[in-house]
Amino acid sequence: MKKIVIVVVIVLLIAIPVIVLNYKSEEISNIQDDKTEIQDEQQDEKVPETKQPEIKIFNGNARPIAFMIDNNKNAQPQASINKTYMVYEIIVEGGETRLMALFKGVDANSVGPIRSSRHYFLDYAMENDAIYAHLGMSPQAQSDMALYGINNINGQAYDTGKPQTATSLYWRVKHKKAPHDAYTNTESILKIAKDKKYATTSEKKSVLNYVPEEVNLEMPDAIIANTITIPYATGHKVKYEYNAETKRYTRYSKNKKMTDEVSKEDVTTKNIIITFAKNYTLDDKENKGRQDVVTVGELDGYYITNGKAVKIKCIKTDRKEQTKYVDLSGNEINVNDGNTWVNVCPIDANVSITE
Repeated sequence: MKKIVIVVVIVLLIAIPVIVLNYKSEEISNIQDDKTEIQDEQQDEKVPETKQPEIKIFNGNARPIAFMIDNNKNAQPQASINKTYMVYEIIVEGGETRLMALFKGVDANSVGPIRSSRHYFLDYAMENDAIYAHLGMSPQAQSDMALYGINNINGQAYDTGKPQTATSLYWRVKHKKAPHDAYTNTESILKIAKDKKYATTSEKKSVLNYVPEEVNLEMPDAIIANTITIPYATGHKVKYEYNAETKRYTRYSKNKKMTDEVSKEDVTTKNIIITFAKNYTLDDKENKGRQDVVTVGELDGYYITNGKAVKIKCIKTDRKEQTKYVDLSGNEINVNDGNTWVNVCPIDANVSITE
């Protein structure tokens, strides 16, 4: 009998801890399951993160391409000008202007007419980190390209002088007369750039501080800007007319509405920047009346969008540095997500901004 009692006690001594251990394990397991369930519920209740809107006009890492575009009356209309993200217009000799049209990550099958480089356009090509495409150059531009190591493509080395074929990189069109008849495209420039081992991608940020929300210039010093007139010279006047329905400006040049040669659409822009810059005739041996334009310094200007204009400062500390566009308190301006025409005009130009 004693032996039986001893055996029972031993069995109980072994069984009880096992039962307790199993109970605790089950209890821990239940607690962990409860915690997991709570965490899952909390996860389900989390508000999904809102993705920030992307800027459409300037995104991706495709390196910009800057084309020197003819703006003579015999060159108009220009091809693919509405595909640009920025266009700079600056005075050249003879009271004319030329355009530097910037494309980023877009295909343009026809761009032109292409003309020769002037050295002060390089300042804006550098600040956009652009591959610079042209057809010839002034002596000053040739010197500065070497000085600053500009990744440039001179069409004189590729121009066939004939109509476009499947292998043409630069070509001539029949419907315009020389020297207003030279064309190329983005595909050709990228092919040449790769052959020259130029970078075709860039991480450089935009010169302009684009924002996704609509910018309406509601500050007290804003003025109504439905019609903007910029006289570059006696023979060349630029005008912009605001369309309140599209919230864009239609561009006129030489008293004529501009159109895109490829799309046949009116040339329009979301933003206009005016920069007043000193220009003067160069005293060089060629005596062709070529200009110099002072781009560096704190220059006066306007930012115009959505039917309003405000005075700004255009600050460029060095030819290679990006221009900062700031309000009169020194704050960088927000710019609408859309293409921009930058009119760098004579400092004494009688610019008119009216209702």
